[in-house]
Formats: sequence, C-alpha cells, structure tokens
Amino acid sequence: MSASTSSLTATTGTDLLLWVAVPYICLAVFVVGHVWRYRKDQFGWTSRTSQLLEHRWLRWGSPLFHLGAFAVLGGHVVGLAVPASWTTALGIGEHTYHTVAVALGSVAGAAMVVGLGLLSARRLLAPRIRTRTGPGDKVLFPLLAATVALGVAATVVHNIAGGGYDYRSTVSLWFRGLFLLQPRPETISGAPLLFQLHALTACLLFAAWPFTRLVHVWSAPIGYLRRPYLVYRRKTTAPAYGRHPGAPARARREPTGPKAPR
Repeated sequence: MSASTSSLTATTGTDLLLWVAVPYICLAVFVVGHVWRYRKDQFGWTSRTSQLLEHRWLRWGSPLFHLGAFAVLGGHVVGLAVPASWTTALGIGEHTYHTVAVALGSVAGAAMVVGLGLLSARRLLAPRIRTRTGPGDKVLFPLLAATVALGVAATVVHNIAGGGYDYRSTVSLWFRGLFLLQPRPETISGAPLLFQLHALTACLLFAAWPFTRLVHVWSAPIGYLRRPYLVYRRKTTAPAYGRHPGAPARARREPTGPKAPR
C-alpha cells in the first residue's frame, strides 16, 4: 500500500467530504458553469456597470478592490502553487519569504477590504443601486466578503499576532494535491480553523463564479485595469423645444395629406 493510500485510510469521512469531494464538485461547477454561461448568456457576460446611477463611491471603491484583488490572487498563486523548495533554491529563505509575504499581503488585503467595503456600502445605501441588485449579487457579495474577511483574520491571528504559521506545509500541499489528482486531506485537516474556513468559502466562491458578474474577469482583465471610466455628458442648460441648444434648427414640415376645407 502506498503512502498516499495509507494516509487517506487514516482520514475520516468528514475530511474526505470537506477536503476532497467539495473541492472537486466546486471545480467541476466552475468549469461546466463557464461553458454553459458562455454558450447561453454571452450578452450577460459583463459586470453590468452602474456608474451612471452612482459614481462617487465607485470612483474609489472599484480601483482599490480590483488592484487589491489581483495582488492578493498573485500572492495566493505563489504561496499555494509554488513549493517551498523552489523559493529556497532561488536563495529566498523562509524568514525572508514570510516577512515579504506578510508585508505585501497586508497592503493588498487592506486595499481589497476597503474597496469591497465601499462597493458593498454603495450597493446597500444608494437606493438606485440597491433596487438593481439581482440574485447573483445577493449571493456574490456576502460570499466574497466572508472569503476576504476569513483570509484577513487568518493572516492577522496566525501570521502577525501569532508569530507566523507555515501554511505551505499544510494548506499548500492539499491545494497542489487536488490538481495533481493526488488528494491529501490530512494535510489541511490539522490546519487552524480560520484557514479551513477560508479554504471552504473560497471553494464555494469558485462554484458561484460562473453565475455572477465575476465572469467579466476573463474579458481582457489587463485592459480592464487601465481602461478609462465611461464619460457621460452633462446638460448645462435646458434644451429649447425639446432639442439640444447646439443642434441646428429643424425645418418645419407641412402636412402632405389633403387640406381640410375652410
């Protein structure tokens, strides 16, 4: 019996359900859902901009959230997908890696939290935005907020206040094992609760992804970061006779039908 098989037999049914079945189901929904959404709802493949309805909070909340989210995602890719032996081979020690990861992750996480807070408050407090909140948004925003809050809490409790937690020896091994088709639920079953909850909410977020506005991430994300906001022209004076002040006057059209007798 191989080492991986013996480790699986030592895990409980709950561990297999949470750390093997649930991630694979969410991953399958993520892939199939995107195919279905693209084939059935290409016109809805958008973030459904609401800038025309409210732009003051969006002006600050959207850049902070998107830039912070991309930085956080990049940090997760390095921390979860890159083995510790690779960074060590590059001459990056564990202490240096931990210090840089916590510092950069804290800045990116703070930007993402502030941006998401502004966008959530905007959706709750702006009446015109609140009325346009669909079922997908009602699922996405709480799930996204829970995932971000648990990630920040895990960082603060275990990596800042707790002196550091080596998640690359537990959570990272579980994450890479899923994609290598060699699941190792025992590696995350012993991780702190905050990391486990963060991983579960992230799986659920990926399952909900294709059915929400998050699909717009795949529509040229680099260009999205540097594109200008839509500019709407504001009327400064009331138009005369229902036309724009600068528009040329239209010639009056006479009726072409037979004239009524006088």
